[in-house]
Amino acid sequence: MTKDANAPIQGSFRTAREAIDWIVRFIPMTGIKLGLERMEKLMELLDYPHRRLKFIHVAGTNGKGSVCAYLTETIRQAGYDVGTFTSPYIETFHERIRLNGENISDEDLLQVVNKIKPLIDEVAAEYGQPSMFEISTVIAIEYFARTAYPDFVVWETGLGGRLDSTNIVSPLVSVITNIGHDHMDYLGDSLASIAAEKAGIIKAGVPVISAVEQPEALQAIEDKAAEKKSKVYLLGREFHLETVASVEGEQTFHFEGLFRRIPNVSISMNGPHQVKNAAVALMTLEVLRQYYALIVDDEDLYRAMRTTSWPGRLEKVSDNPRIVIDGAHNPEGAEALAVSLTTTYKYRKLHFMMGMLAGKNHSGYFRHILPIVDTLILTEPNWHKKASAADLAAIARTMLAELGRDQVEVIIEPDWKTAFERTKELTAQDDLAVVSGTLYLMGDIRSWIKHQSDSEKGW
Repeated sequence: MTKDANAPIQGSFRTAREAIDWIVRFIPMTGIKLGLERMEKLMELLDYPHRRLKFIHVAGTNGKGSVCAYLTETIRQAGYDVGTFTSPYIETFHERIRLNGENISDEDLLQVVNKIKPLIDEVAAEYGQPSMFEISTVIAIEYFARTAYPDFVVWETGLGGRLDSTNIVSPLVSVITNIGHDHMDYLGDSLASIAAEKAGIIKAGVPVISAVEQPEALQAIEDKAAEKKSKVYLLGREFHLETVASVEGEQTFHFEGLFRRIPNVSISMNGPHQVKNAAVALMTLEVLRQYYALIVDDEDLYRAMRTTSWPGRLEKVSDNPRIVIDGAHNPEGAEALAVSLTTTYKYRKLHFMMGMLAGKNHSGYFRHILPIVDTLILTEPNWHKKASAADLAAIARTMLAELGRDQVEVIIEPDWKTAFERTKELTAQDDLAVVSGTLYLMGDIRSWIKHQSDSEKGW
Protein backbone atom coordinates (compact mmCIF):
# COMPACT_ATOMS: atom_id res chain seq x y z
CA MET A 1 0.00 0.00 0.00
CA THR A 2 1.39 3.41 -1.01
CA LYS A 3 1.70 5.95 1.77
CA ASP A 4 0.04 9.34 1.47
CA ALA A 5 3.00 11.40 0.24
CA ASN A 6 1.42 14.62 1.52
CA ALA A 7 0.61 13.39 5.01
CA PRO A 8 2.42 15.27 7.79
CA ILE A 9 5.33 13.38 9.34
CA GLN A 10 6.76 14.03 12.77
CA GLY A 11 10.12 15.69 12.17
CA SER A 12 13.35 14.01 13.28
CA PHE A 13 15.60 17.07 12.98
CA ARG A 14 15.27 20.56 14.39
CA THR A 15 17.80 22.33 12.16
CA ALA A 16 19.15 22.03 8.63
CA ARG A 17 22.60 21.43 10.13
CA GLU A 18 21.30 18.34 11.94
CA ALA A 19 19.67 17.13 8.72
CA ILE A 20 22.87 17.59 6.69
CA ASP A 21 24.95 15.86 9.36
CA TRP A 22 22.62 12.87 9.03
CA ILE A 23 22.90 12.84 5.23
CA VAL A 24 26.70 13.11 5.00
CA ARG A 25 27.32 10.49 7.70
CA PHE A 26 26.58 7.89 5.03
CA ILE A 27 29.52 8.91 2.82
CA PRO A 28 32.10 6.75 4.64
CA MET A 29 29.48 4.26 5.88
CA THR A 30 27.99 3.26 2.53
CA GLY A 31 30.43 4.63 -0.07
CA ILE A 32 29.18 4.51 -3.66
CA LYS A 33 26.19 2.23 -4.18
CA LEU A 34 25.12 1.67 -7.76
CA GLY A 35 21.70 0.33 -8.69
CA LEU A 36 18.13 1.62 -8.84
CA GLU A 37 16.28 -0.78 -6.55
CA ARG A 38 16.32 1.55 -3.54
CA MET A 39 15.42 4.58 -5.67
CA GLU A 40 12.49 2.76 -7.27
CA LYS A 41 11.11 1.83 -3.85
CA LEU A 42 11.54 5.37 -2.53
CA MET A 43 9.75 6.84 -5.54
CA GLU A 44 6.88 4.40 -4.96
CA LEU A 45 6.63 5.40 -1.29
CA LEU A 46 6.58 9.08 -2.29
CA ASP A 47 3.92 8.48 -4.96
CA TYR A 48 6.29 8.97 -7.93
CA PRO A 49 7.14 12.69 -7.64
CA HIS A 50 9.70 12.43 -10.48
CA ARG A 51 6.88 11.90 -12.97
CA ARG A 52 5.74 15.49 -12.41
CA LEU A 53 8.98 17.03 -13.69
CA LYS A 54 10.65 17.78 -17.03
CA PHE A 55 14.30 16.76 -16.85
CA ILE A 56 17.39 17.52 -18.93
CA HIS A 57 19.70 14.65 -17.97
CA VAL A 58 23.45 15.41 -18.24
CA ALA A 59 26.16 12.72 -18.05
CA GLY A 60 29.81 12.57 -19.10
CA THR A 61 33.31 12.37 -17.65
CA ASN A 62 34.12 16.11 -17.69
CA GLY A 63 32.15 19.26 -18.40
CA LYS A 64 28.85 18.17 -16.84
CA GLY A 65 28.76 21.02 -14.34
CA SER A 66 29.62 23.67 -16.94
CA VAL A 67 26.99 22.40 -19.39
CA CYS A 68 24.45 22.40 -16.56
CA ALA A 69 25.44 25.99 -15.74
CA TYR A 70 24.96 27.16 -19.35
CA LEU A 71 21.59 25.43 -19.56
CA THR A 72 20.38 26.71 -16.21
CA GLU A 73 21.35 30.33 -16.86
CA THR A 74 19.87 30.43 -20.36
CA ILE A 75 16.56 28.82 -19.42
CA ARG A 76 16.32 31.07 -16.36
CA GLN A 77 17.05 34.26 -18.32
CA ALA A 78 14.44 33.18 -20.87
CA GLY A 79 11.83 33.57 -18.13
CA TYR A 80 11.34 30.00 -16.96
CA ASP A 81 11.77 28.58 -13.48
CA VAL A 82 14.59 26.06 -13.54
CA GLY A 83 15.78 23.60 -10.94
CA THR A 84 19.35 22.32 -10.95
CA PHE A 85 20.83 19.25 -9.29
CA THR A 86 24.63 18.96 -9.43
CA SER A 87 27.48 17.32 -7.50
CA PRO A 88 29.71 17.48 -5.68
CA TYR A 89 29.11 20.74 -3.90
CA ILE A 90 31.96 23.24 -3.61
CA GLU A 91 31.32 24.97 -0.29
CA THR A 92 27.93 23.95 1.11
CA PHE A 93 25.58 21.00 0.70
CA HIS A 94 22.78 23.36 -0.35
CA GLU A 95 24.57 24.01 -3.68
CA ARG A 96 23.52 20.57 -4.91
CA ILE A 97 19.88 21.65 -5.17
CA ARG A 98 19.05 25.06 -6.62
CA LEU A 99 16.07 26.94 -7.99
CA ASN A 100 16.82 29.73 -10.47
CA GLY A 101 20.44 29.71 -9.35
CA GLU A 102 19.60 30.04 -5.64
CA ASN A 103 20.49 27.29 -3.18
CA ILE A 104 17.72 25.38 -1.44
CA SER A 105 16.86 27.19 1.80
CA ASP A 106 17.45 25.74 5.26
CA GLU A 107 13.70 25.68 5.84
CA ASP A 108 12.87 23.76 2.67
CA LEU A 109 15.76 21.36 3.13
CA LEU A 110 14.72 20.61 6.70
CA GLN A 111 11.09 20.10 5.71
CA VAL A 112 11.94 17.66 2.92
CA VAL A 113 14.47 15.69 4.96
CA ASN A 114 12.05 15.30 7.85
CA LYS A 115 9.46 14.01 5.39
CA ILE A 116 11.68 11.45 3.68
CA LYS A 117 13.72 10.18 6.65
CA PRO A 118 11.12 7.61 7.82
CA LEU A 119 10.92 6.33 4.25
CA ILE A 120 14.72 6.13 4.01
CA ASP A 121 14.75 4.12 7.22
CA GLU A 122 12.01 1.84 5.89
CA VAL A 123 13.90 1.18 2.65
CA ALA A 124 17.18 0.68 4.56
CA ALA A 125 15.61 -2.07 6.63
CA GLU A 126 14.57 -4.03 3.53
CA TYR A 127 17.07 -3.09 0.79
CA GLY A 128 20.13 -1.80 2.65
CA GLN A 129 21.03 1.75 3.65
CA PRO A 130 20.69 4.27 0.79
CA SER A 131 23.89 6.20 0.14
CA MET A 132 24.41 9.91 0.69
CA PHE A 133 23.98 10.50 -3.03
CA GLU A 134 20.76 8.48 -3.21
CA ILE A 135 19.32 10.45 -0.29
CA SER A 136 20.38 13.72 -1.94
CA THR A 137 18.71 12.66 -5.19
CA VAL A 138 15.46 11.88 -3.40
CA ILE A 139 15.58 15.23 -1.59
CA ALA A 140 16.02 17.04 -4.91
CA ILE A 141 13.13 15.22 -6.60
CA GLU A 142 10.76 15.75 -3.69
CA TYR A 143 11.74 19.43 -3.35
CA PHE A 144 11.32 20.18 -7.05
CA ALA A 145 8.07 18.22 -7.38
CA ARG A 146 6.20 19.46 -4.31
CA THR A 147 7.83 22.72 -3.17
CA ALA A 148 9.67 24.52 -6.00
CA TYR A 149 7.62 23.51 -9.11
CA PRO A 150 10.23 24.44 -11.78
CA ASP A 151 9.36 24.37 -15.47
CA PHE A 152 12.55 22.38 -16.19
CA VAL A 153 15.09 20.50 -14.10
CA VAL A 154 18.74 20.37 -15.19
CA TRP A 155 19.77 16.99 -13.79
CA GLU A 156 23.43 15.95 -13.49
CA THR A 157 24.45 12.33 -13.00
CA GLY A 158 26.67 11.44 -10.10
CA LEU A 159 28.70 8.52 -11.42
CA GLY A 160 28.25 6.73 -14.74
CA GLY A 161 24.64 6.70 -15.81
CA ARG A 162 23.01 3.29 -16.18
CA LEU A 163 23.00 2.47 -12.46
CA ASP A 164 23.29 6.04 -11.15
CA SER A 165 20.45 7.07 -8.83
CA THR A 166 19.58 10.01 -11.11
CA ASN A 167 18.65 7.51 -13.83
CA ILE A 168 15.28 6.98 -12.19
CA VAL A 169 13.92 9.77 -14.42
CA SER A 170 12.73 9.89 -18.03
CA PRO A 171 14.05 13.17 -19.47
CA LEU A 172 13.07 15.37 -22.39
CA VAL A 173 16.64 15.18 -23.65
CA SER A 174 19.85 13.38 -22.65
CA VAL A 175 23.34 14.88 -22.80
CA ILE A 176 26.64 12.97 -22.75
CA THR A 177 29.38 15.59 -22.73
CA ASN A 178 32.47 13.43 -23.30
CA ILE A 179 34.13 10.19 -22.23
CA GLY A 180 37.40 9.87 -20.33
CA HIS A 181 39.32 7.66 -17.91
CA ASP A 182 37.66 8.17 -14.54
CA HIS A 183 35.93 5.93 -11.96
CA MET A 184 37.31 2.94 -13.86
CA ASP A 185 36.92 0.73 -10.78
CA TYR A 186 33.15 1.18 -11.15
CA LEU A 187 32.59 1.81 -14.86
CA GLY A 188 35.11 -0.47 -16.59
CA ASP A 189 38.67 -0.34 -17.83
CA SER A 190 38.03 0.80 -21.41
CA LEU A 191 36.51 3.88 -23.01
CA ALA A 192 33.91 1.65 -24.67
CA SER A 193 32.74 0.18 -21.35
CA ILE A 194 32.71 3.59 -19.66
CA ALA A 195 30.70 5.02 -22.56
CA ALA A 196 28.25 2.11 -22.41
CA GLU A 197 27.60 2.85 -18.73
CA LYS A 198 27.04 6.55 -19.40
CA ALA A 199 24.84 5.72 -22.39
CA GLY A 200 22.55 4.00 -19.91
CA ILE A 201 20.78 7.34 -19.46
CA ILE A 202 19.45 7.14 -23.04
CA LYS A 203 15.71 6.49 -23.00
CA ALA A 204 13.40 5.32 -25.78
CA GLY A 205 12.90 8.03 -28.39
CA VAL A 206 14.65 10.70 -26.30
CA PRO A 207 17.21 12.77 -28.29
CA VAL A 208 20.88 12.69 -27.26
CA ILE A 209 23.40 15.54 -27.56
CA SER A 210 27.10 14.74 -27.26
CA ALA A 211 30.65 15.90 -27.93
CA VAL A 212 32.22 12.44 -27.57
CA GLU A 213 35.18 12.07 -29.93
CA GLN A 214 36.80 8.64 -29.48
CA PRO A 215 35.47 6.12 -32.05
CA GLU A 216 35.05 3.25 -29.57
CA ALA A 217 33.20 5.45 -27.07
CA LEU A 218 31.00 6.98 -29.76
CA GLN A 219 30.14 3.52 -31.10
CA ALA A 220 28.88 2.44 -27.67
CA ILE A 221 26.64 5.51 -27.51
CA GLU A 222 25.40 5.06 -31.08
CA ASP A 223 24.60 1.40 -30.37
CA LYS A 224 22.52 2.27 -27.31
CA ALA A 225 20.78 5.11 -29.17
CA ALA A 226 19.93 2.79 -32.06
CA GLU A 227 18.54 0.24 -29.61
CA LYS A 228 16.36 2.94 -28.06
CA LYS A 229 15.50 4.56 -31.42
CA SER A 230 16.96 7.85 -30.22
CA LYS A 231 18.47 10.53 -32.46
CA VAL A 232 22.09 11.49 -31.67
CA TYR A 233 23.24 15.08 -32.26
CA LEU A 234 27.04 14.95 -32.34
CA LEU A 235 29.50 17.85 -32.24
CA GLY A 236 31.36 17.86 -35.55
CA ARG A 237 28.54 16.10 -37.37
CA GLU A 238 25.05 17.49 -36.60
CA PHE A 239 26.41 20.69 -35.11
CA HIS A 240 29.67 22.59 -35.40
CA LEU A 241 31.62 25.40 -33.78
CA GLU A 242 34.22 27.80 -35.05
CA THR A 243 36.30 29.70 -32.53
CA VAL A 244 36.67 33.35 -33.54
CA ALA A 245 38.71 34.78 -30.66
CA SER A 246 40.08 33.60 -27.32
CA VAL A 247 41.66 35.72 -24.60
CA GLU A 248 41.60 35.39 -20.83
CA GLY A 249 38.07 36.15 -19.67
CA GLU A 250 36.35 36.05 -23.08
CA GLN A 251 35.98 33.57 -25.92
CA THR A 252 33.85 34.05 -29.03
CA PHE A 253 32.65 31.37 -31.43
CA HIS A 254 30.15 30.72 -34.21
CA PHE A 255 27.61 27.90 -33.67
CA GLU A 256 26.14 26.03 -36.63
CA GLY A 257 23.37 23.49 -35.98
CA LEU A 258 20.84 21.55 -38.00
CA PHE A 259 18.14 24.14 -37.32
CA ARG A 260 20.03 27.45 -37.55
CA ARG A 261 23.30 29.33 -37.19
CA ILE A 262 24.09 31.40 -34.10
CA PRO A 263 27.08 33.67 -34.81
CA ASN A 264 29.47 35.42 -32.41
CA VAL A 265 28.50 33.72 -29.17
CA SER A 266 30.67 35.03 -26.32
CA ILE A 267 31.46 33.19 -23.09
CA SER A 268 33.51 34.29 -20.09
CA MET A 269 34.71 30.86 -18.99
CA ASN A 270 38.25 30.03 -20.11
CA GLY A 271 39.72 27.18 -22.11
CA PRO A 272 38.91 25.56 -25.48
CA HIS A 273 36.96 22.85 -23.65
CA GLN A 274 34.49 25.49 -22.43
CA VAL A 275 33.69 26.42 -26.03
CA LYS A 276 32.75 22.77 -26.62
CA ASN A 277 30.66 22.74 -23.44
CA ALA A 278 28.87 25.89 -24.55
CA ALA A 279 28.19 24.40 -28.00
CA VAL A 280 26.74 21.25 -26.40
CA ALA A 281 24.45 23.43 -24.29
CA LEU A 282 23.37 25.41 -27.37
CA MET A 283 22.50 22.24 -29.29
CA THR A 284 20.52 21.01 -26.30
CA LEU A 285 18.60 24.28 -26.19
CA GLU A 286 18.00 24.07 -29.94
CA VAL A 287 16.50 20.59 -29.59
CA LEU A 288 14.27 21.80 -26.74
CA ARG A 289 13.27 24.81 -28.84
CA GLN A 290 12.51 22.70 -31.91
CA TYR A 291 10.63 19.80 -30.29
CA TYR A 292 9.37 21.05 -26.91
CA ALA A 293 8.46 24.68 -27.72
CA LEU A 294 11.10 26.20 -25.45
CA ILE A 295 11.07 29.94 -26.15
CA VAL A 296 14.44 31.68 -25.84
CA ASP A 297 14.92 35.12 -27.37
CA ASP A 298 18.34 35.64 -28.93
CA GLU A 299 18.99 38.60 -26.66
CA ASP A 300 18.47 36.39 -23.59
CA LEU A 301 20.53 33.60 -25.13
CA TYR A 302 23.56 35.77 -25.86
CA ARG A 303 23.42 37.45 -22.46
CA ALA A 304 23.09 34.14 -20.60
CA MET A 305 25.98 32.49 -22.41
CA ARG A 306 28.17 35.51 -21.74
CA THR A 307 27.37 35.73 -18.03
CA THR A 308 27.42 32.02 -17.15
CA SER A 309 30.07 31.06 -14.62
CA TRP A 310 30.81 27.88 -12.70
CA PRO A 311 32.93 27.79 -9.53
CA GLY A 312 36.15 25.82 -9.50
CA ARG A 313 36.65 25.75 -13.28
CA LEU A 314 39.60 27.98 -14.24
CA GLU A 315 38.15 30.43 -11.74
CA LYS A 316 40.29 33.42 -10.81
CA VAL A 317 40.27 33.74 -7.02
CA SER A 318 43.04 36.33 -6.60
CA ASP A 319 44.57 39.13 -8.67
CA ASN A 320 47.60 39.81 -6.50
CA PRO A 321 49.11 37.28 -6.69
CA ARG A 322 47.30 35.91 -9.73
CA ILE A 323 45.70 32.59 -8.76
CA VAL A 324 43.18 30.41 -10.57
CA ILE A 325 41.59 27.20 -9.31
CA ASP A 326 40.43 24.32 -11.48
CA GLY A 327 38.85 21.02 -10.48
CA ALA A 328 40.62 18.89 -13.11
CA HIS A 329 41.08 15.49 -11.46
CA ASN A 330 41.54 12.94 -14.27
CA PRO A 331 43.85 12.71 -17.33
CA GLU A 332 41.35 14.26 -19.75
CA GLY A 333 40.67 17.13 -17.35
CA ALA A 334 44.41 17.67 -16.92
CA GLU A 335 44.88 17.72 -20.68
CA ALA A 336 42.18 20.37 -21.10
CA LEU A 337 43.71 22.39 -18.26
CA ALA A 338 47.20 22.20 -19.76
CA VAL A 339 45.92 23.33 -23.16
CA SER A 340 44.11 26.25 -21.55
CA LEU A 341 47.16 27.29 -19.53
CA THR A 342 49.42 27.28 -22.59
CA THR A 343 47.01 28.93 -25.04
CA THR A 344 44.97 31.40 -22.97
CA TYR A 345 47.18 32.54 -20.10
CA LYS A 346 50.44 34.50 -20.15
CA TYR A 347 52.93 34.22 -17.28
CA ARG A 348 56.66 34.09 -16.48
CA LYS A 349 56.52 31.08 -14.14
CA LEU A 350 53.75 28.60 -13.39
CA HIS A 351 53.40 27.44 -9.76
CA PHE A 352 51.08 24.44 -9.56
CA MET A 353 49.50 23.26 -6.31
CA MET A 354 47.44 20.09 -6.32
CA GLY A 355 45.68 17.66 -4.01
CA MET A 356 43.98 14.49 -5.16
CA LEU A 357 41.82 11.64 -3.95
CA ALA A 358 43.26 8.14 -3.76
CA GLY A 359 42.47 5.69 -6.53
CA LYS A 360 42.76 8.17 -9.38
CA ASN A 361 45.06 7.91 -12.42
CA HIS A 362 47.73 10.20 -11.02
CA SER A 363 50.37 9.28 -13.61
CA GLY A 364 47.94 10.05 -16.42
CA TYR A 365 47.21 13.41 -14.78
CA PHE A 366 50.89 14.28 -14.35
CA ARG A 367 51.65 13.39 -17.97
CA HIS A 368 49.87 16.56 -19.10
CA ILE A 369 50.82 18.87 -16.22
CA LEU A 370 54.50 18.20 -15.50
CA PRO A 371 55.84 19.45 -18.87
CA ILE A 372 54.53 22.98 -18.20
CA VAL A 373 55.09 23.64 -14.46
CA ASP A 374 57.99 25.49 -12.85
CA THR A 375 57.08 24.58 -9.27
CA LEU A 376 54.92 21.70 -8.03
CA ILE A 377 53.36 21.97 -4.57
CA LEU A 378 51.70 18.75 -3.44
CA THR A 379 49.16 18.73 -0.62
CA GLU A 380 46.22 16.74 0.72
CA PRO A 381 42.51 17.62 0.71
CA ASN A 382 40.53 17.43 3.93
CA TRP A 383 38.76 14.24 2.82
CA HIS A 384 38.77 10.67 4.03
CA LYS A 385 39.95 9.20 0.70
CA LYS A 386 42.81 11.63 0.14
CA ALA A 387 45.96 10.69 -1.76
CA SER A 388 49.24 11.04 0.13
CA ALA A 389 51.25 14.11 -0.90
CA ALA A 390 54.46 12.12 -0.44
CA ASP A 391 53.19 9.35 -2.74
CA LEU A 392 52.23 11.91 -5.38
CA ALA A 393 55.69 13.48 -5.09
CA ALA A 394 57.37 10.12 -5.68
CA ILE A 395 55.37 9.64 -8.89
CA ALA A 396 56.04 13.22 -10.01
CA ARG A 397 59.81 13.07 -9.38
CA THR A 398 60.15 9.84 -11.35
CA MET A 399 58.23 11.31 -14.28
CA LEU A 400 60.12 14.63 -14.13
CA ALA A 401 63.41 12.73 -14.33
CA GLU A 402 62.14 10.86 -17.38
CA LEU A 403 61.19 14.22 -18.94
CA GLY A 404 64.60 15.69 -18.18
CA ARG A 405 63.00 18.34 -15.96
CA ASP A 406 64.89 17.73 -12.72
CA GLN A 407 65.07 21.51 -12.22
CA VAL A 408 61.37 21.63 -11.30
CA GLU A 409 61.05 22.17 -7.56
CA VAL A 410 58.73 19.66 -5.87
CA ILE A 411 57.36 20.74 -2.50
CA ILE A 412 55.51 18.38 -0.15
CA GLU A 413 53.15 20.08 2.29
CA PRO A 414 50.27 17.86 3.49
CA ASP A 415 48.47 20.74 5.23
CA TRP A 416 46.58 22.47 2.42
CA LYS A 417 46.36 25.84 4.17
CA THR A 418 50.13 25.95 4.63
CA ALA A 419 50.59 24.75 1.04
CA PHE A 420 48.34 27.51 -0.24
CA GLU A 421 50.23 30.18 1.70
CA ARG A 422 53.50 28.80 0.33
CA THR A 423 52.07 28.92 -3.20
CA LYS A 424 51.08 32.56 -2.74
CA GLU A 425 54.56 33.45 -1.45
CA LEU A 426 56.20 31.85 -4.49
CA THR A 427 54.00 33.68 -7.01
CA ALA A 428 55.59 36.89 -8.24
CA GLN A 429 53.76 39.67 -10.06
CA ASP A 430 54.29 38.20 -13.54
CA ASP A 431 53.71 34.59 -12.44
CA LEU A 432 50.57 32.46 -12.36
CA ALA A 433 49.53 30.09 -9.58
CA VAL A 434 47.11 27.26 -10.26
CA VAL A 435 45.41 25.14 -7.61
CA SER A 436 43.96 21.96 -9.04
CA GLY A 437 42.82 18.42 -8.27
CA THR A 438 39.77 17.23 -6.42
CA LEU A 439 36.81 19.59 -6.14
CA TYR A 440 36.85 19.03 -2.39
CA LEU A 441 40.13 20.96 -2.28
CA MET A 442 38.67 23.67 -4.54
CA GLY A 443 35.83 24.12 -2.07
CA ASP A 444 38.20 24.41 0.87
CA ILE A 445 40.32 26.99 -0.96
CA ARG A 446 37.30 29.10 -1.95
CA SER A 447 35.92 29.04 1.60
CA TRP A 448 39.34 29.92 3.05
CA ILE A 449 39.81 32.88 0.70
CA LYS A 450 36.32 34.17 1.52
CA HIS A 451 36.98 33.75 5.25
CA GLN A 452 40.25 35.69 5.00
CA SER A 453 38.58 38.43 2.95
CA ASP A 454 35.74 38.76 5.46
CA SER A 455 38.24 38.89 8.34
CA GLU A 456 40.18 41.70 6.65
CA LYS A 457 36.93 43.63 6.29
CA GLY A 458 36.10 43.04 9.95
CA TRP A 459 32.96 41.02 9.20
